[in-house]
Amino acid sequence: MKTWTNVDGALATYIDRNWLRESPLKQRLRQETARMPGAGMQISAHQGQQIGLLARAIGARRAVEVGTFTGYSSICIAEALPADGKLWCCDVSEDWTAIARRYWAEAGVEDRIALTIAPALRTLDGLLSQGLAGRLDLAFIDANKSDYDAYYERCLELVRPGGIILIDNVLWGGSVADPADKDADTQAIRALNAKLRADNRIDLALTVVGDGMTCALKR
Repeated sequence: MKTWTNVDGALATYIDRNWLRESPLKQRLRQETARMPGAGMQISAHQGQQIGLLARAIGARRAVEVGTFTGYSSICIAEALPADGKLWCCDVSEDWTAIARRYWAEAGVEDRIALTIAPALRTLDGLLSQGLAGRLDLAFIDANKSDYDAYYERCLELVRPGGIILIDNVLWGGSVADPADKDADTQAIRALNAKLRADNRIDLALTVVGDGMTCALKR
């Protein structure tokens, strides 16, 4: 039985008015990013709010983010951590993350964030080599889609039992449901979605917000 609601028009406005809590700082970041090439990589405001709530719900103290872009999601996560919490951010762009650094400082969370400019798999492997396996509470994956499975496996090692892995863009604009779409990114996301469905290492849910976000709870 299908239970999904189409959200647009007056209903979308109603949701914004009744559920969305977005600070002026985050609004400015979203607006600045919207003027940039690649602006579509930014998560939605509702999605950021959900990520922050989930981080608070599990009492997250340590987290990792794969794909930082201009910093919206990292602010949502870092704000949910305690003052002595830590968020490891992985990205490959100095230009994008220079914007993130400005807003981290303004939000007062820069001391909680450690950014590494390098391929994310190298950074994740570095965290594992530091003995952080099973010591993180939350992971958010939103980077190049061809490596999604590898990111997931690294994050599953890093996250503790009861920790959460969030994966963005799992609906990929609807392309995952189109068998004729053979694009490499589409196939990578489709393959990971099928893998997670059968993965008995996790409990699983889908949040239909933004471009679809998987929530996997490590058993």
